[in-house]
Amino acid sequence: MSRIHIEEWPPYTPSEQAKKDNVLLAAKLMTNAALTAPFTGGVGGIEAEIAYGQKELEYIAREMERLANHEVPERLKKPFLYEAVMVRESDVVVFIGNYRAHSTPMDAACGLCGGEQDCSFVYNKVKHLNGIIDTTDRQRTTAIKGPLCTLRAHDVGYAVGSALWIASTLFVDAKPCYSVGLAGRNLDFCMKSEVVVGILVGAMAKNPYADIPTDYHLTNMAKQIDAVRKISIITRQMANHPYHRFDPSKPKGSKDKKKKED
Repeated sequence: MSRIHIEEWPPYTPSEQAKKDNVLLAAKLMTNAALTAPFTGGVGGIEAEIAYGQKELEYIAREMERLANHEVPERLKKPFLYEAVMVRESDVVVFIGNYRAHSTPMDAACGLCGGEQDCSFVYNKVKHLNGIIDTTDRQRTTAIKGPLCTLRAHDVGYAVGSALWIASTLFVDAKPCYSVGLAGRNLDFCMKSEVVVGILVGAMAKNPYADIPTDYHLTNMAKQIDAVRKISIITRQMANHPYHRFDPSKPKGSKDKKKKED
């Protein structure tokens, strides 16, 4: 008789892996929702990618830690470090990006980008031929290379919102993060897009993305468990009593005392 046992602990055991496989199915449906969300002008410009597996998630978490320590402003350092831990605790990460915001503006002359209402704010700052933007120079001097068409960038919000609705409907925890999207984009997830959002997805008894304690990059469960392992292994060597001849629960000399009483 075939059976599938599902449990959330310990991580990466067969039972917990079966749970991760369930979350992966939910993540795939989330990408469907993202791709069918409302878009400006009805033209698709969304791409999605899923990161799955311990090693892949570790790469993303380490890139977030690199950004936290070397690139982002000081006020964003701890959020990046905390959310790197959440990546490791997640079952799946869904990346959603918009590849039109920096390459094919809507040309609606709306002025939402902050410039003149003729899209010159975008076209005057990029190389283009008759409105076809040259995106071959991918070197960045800022976290997100602009200028961007704001109407197109709005599409990311619709896509992420649709994906989160599916997550809620399927009873999986989900959290969209700028930090995760930035790290994923640097690692070539949704590589055609300049604007990328990463959605952490997991299924656990306690939502892993809420009620986060102070200094979470140092106080998370993995760190606590490792500290207990270290203490337990060291302290068990300190007494160094042979278990088959010594019972610390019995006071020394109790045997001789009993004989005298008899």
